[in-house]
Amino acid sequence: MNKYAPRQWLPHEKPSLPGSPSTPLHSPVKRLAFGLVGLLVAITGGLGNALVTANLVFLQGALGATSAEMAWLPAAYVMTNVSMNLLLVKFRQQFGLRAFTEVFLVLYVLVTFAHLLVNDLNSAIAVRAAHGMVGAALSSLGLYYMIQAFPERWRLKAMVLGLGASQLALPLARIFSEDLLQMAQWRGLYLFELGLALSALGCVLLLKLPPGDRFKTFEPLDFLTFTLMASGVALLCAALSLGRIDWWLEAQWIGVALACSIALIFTGLAIEHNRQNPLLMTRWLGSGAIIRLGLCVILIRMVTSEQSTGAVGFLQMLNMGSEQMRPLYWVMLLGAVAGLASSALTISPKHLIIPLFVSLLAMATGAFMDSHSSNLTRPAQMYLSQFLLAFGSTFFLGPSMALGISHVRANPRNLVSFSVLFGICNNLGGLIGAALLGTFQTWREKYHSNHLVDRLSFLEPLVSARVQSGGAGYARVLADPALRSEAGLRALANAATREANVMAYNDVFMLIGSIAVLTMVWITLRGSWLWYVSRQAASPDATSGTASQ
Repeated sequence: MNKYAPRQWLPHEKPSLPGSPSTPLHSPVKRLAFGLVGLLVAITGGLGNALVTANLVFLQGALGATSAEMAWLPAAYVMTNVSMNLLLVKFRQQFGLRAFTEVFLVLYVLVTFAHLLVNDLNSAIAVRAAHGMVGAALSSLGLYYMIQAFPERWRLKAMVLGLGASQLALPLARIFSEDLLQMAQWRGLYLFELGLALSALGCVLLLKLPPGDRFKTFEPLDFLTFTLMASGVALLCAALSLGRIDWWLEAQWIGVALACSIALIFTGLAIEHNRQNPLLMTRWLGSGAIIRLGLCVILIRMVTSEQSTGAVGFLQMLNMGSEQMRPLYWVMLLGAVAGLASSALTISPKHLIIPLFVSLLAMATGAFMDSHSSNLTRPAQMYLSQFLLAFGSTFFLGPSMALGISHVRANPRNLVSFSVLFGICNNLGGLIGAALLGTFQTWREKYHSNHLVDRLSFLEPLVSARVQSGGAGYARVLADPALRSEAGLRALANAATREANVMAYNDVFMLIGSIAVLTMVWITLRGSWLWYVSRQAASPDATSGTASQ
């Protein structure tokens, strides 16, 4: 019997896309089980990287590394995670979902166990890179389990929940990771992750996905394209992740990496453009509708980076600890859950643009609220703004994915191309947002710092009084008036630097809000133009129909 021969499916069982599972009827109890396993798998796939991202400062001390070296940990995860969709879709199509499920979950358990053996930075980076490859597979796996939990008429809602569940990993990690660190230091994080991985493996072995069709899809040239594209995208991710830390114009390797990434990516695209059975449909990816969709996802992901690069960085700059910010993390989690639930309840195939507009409106409002922060701002003053930003960050995911899938259904061969496009746009959007906002914050801090220092003169009575009051606090430990004056100067300089950082972060929040508003304007103009063109196209038909009567 040919294992690649198409099966005979009932109408309600037929897989919606090549490589996806069939959808037989399930009992309510089994649907609930599929939903819980999907939620567990999706959160497990995202939580490993989230635990590291949320605790980089602590891990820096444990590994004895610099901040620039520690930035390679999340960078290594993204470098491999972005490119894996090039192969994962075809792997599911050729070897089946059960092999896909079991192979990658076993790999995930092994990679997580390897965390416990990590003793230096190099091995930690290697483990993060391996985790990035496995994490890409778990995101798809969680989505497929969630689809089994809902009947056919609610399949779009299932897709929203399956996609958005992994977005809950970062706020969850920030809430409870400190308790894990207190129990077993850095190994507590990895033991918890290993426990989750083993639980997910046990669940998927007990509750297997229904089978799907299998096709012989791989060709030798696919692996050449993957090598070129994966290497190019990895270099691009490394440059974006480390550029604002090593600084763009000072580290020579950044320029070399960007140049090599462009050459490798375009070489891979050139090979695909001239293939008879390409891995990537370059003509479809180059169409106007797909380019606009990708740009829209990148812009929205740039706006969502406000929470990690903007608000959290701002409060940490004001010396807020994780215990003080824990209520804020709970608010972020509630906002993300609310956005996810609202998207699942309201999504409609006929109205996929409106949710994007609502997401941007919520995030623009939150960013503009944060742009009036001061050195007296505390987490409690940012509850509403961060709730709105968290809400928007999950509310847009499902509709943007549905927009892309609507283009894929007409030609399923575009599935690999769309999976790669959506993964790259989401990851690169976050990286570009973090790089842009971090660079902008550094530049504006230098500007404001120079502006403030230029106005500080000992001829000003207020400046002299501030230096004296700052030095008076050291009177009991410094008897020398000159040393007290020097201590007062340092205190004034620190205050000026703090104020410059506050103003720079306000500029960052204003920039994020502006990007969101401009994206809203673009979506509105584009939607209005499409509506006008459709009306114009319908008018002659209506007129001719009336005349014929």
